[in-house]
Amino acid sequence: MPSHKIGTREEWQQARDELAKAEAEHAELGREVTKRRRELPWVAVEKDYRFDTEDGKKTLAELFEGRSQLLAYNIMFGPDYEVGACPGCSNLGDEVDATRLHLSHRDVSLVCFSRAPIDRLVAYKQRMGWQFPYVSTYETEFPFDFGLALTPAQAGEIPQIREMVDDPPQWLQDWGRQVGAKLEDGLREGPGFIAFARENGRVYHTYTVMAPDPFVAPYHSFLLERTPIAEPDGPPRAWRKDEYPD
Repeated sequence: MPSHKIGTREEWQQARDELAKAEAEHAELGREVTKRRRELPWVAVEKDYRFDTEDGKKTLAELFEGRSQLLAYNIMFGPDYEVGACPGCSNLGDEVDATRLHLSHRDVSLVCFSRAPIDRLVAYKQRMGWQFPYVSTYETEFPFDFGLALTPAQAGEIPQIREMVDDPPQWLQDWGRQVGAKLEDGLREGPGFIAFARENGRVYHTYTVMAPDPFVAPYHSFLLERTPIAEPDGPPRAWRKDEYPD
């Protein structure tokens, strides 16, 4: 017997038409949320941050590469990760890499941040075949100032993190082995997007979104929402593209 409800073409069309109404409402809400996101106040960045890049030290303003907007993804790759970046973040890194050309023609520069030292980022970038600028925030206050990482003291004050460290589920134990870090260190990194604007010579922080917001999930997860069979419940196991078991 089929595992799903079977219907006629007419029944499918009626159900699809009803779903289309809900999808239109969802899209309209999305447009309103985008409008409100762009209405957020901008906050001037006062500190003179200096980052390690493949081309030497750069300021935040220099990461714009002459454009007026900067969008950065913070990949979970802390200085304590001995194997590599978070596999889920690496999946998203694969996918944002392909968008960089199109963003650059729309006045947006795209980079990725991580807290690991630059030599380890460069080696991992080469392994993954990425082209985007990979910028190290190692030994800077930047990730802590903008909520992209937690200090040990901050992490210890969050009950959910303490619980995961003290009694980690199997998937989290597997993740810890994949990145090569103790969970108390690995979970201090935060995956998320952060946006900046540059106007009249000044840089402004405009937006941050962190996991578990769906926007921080790999883009292929949005495609999977259109497939007929749902993914299993619970956190999915993520694999780096060169480590899939098959």
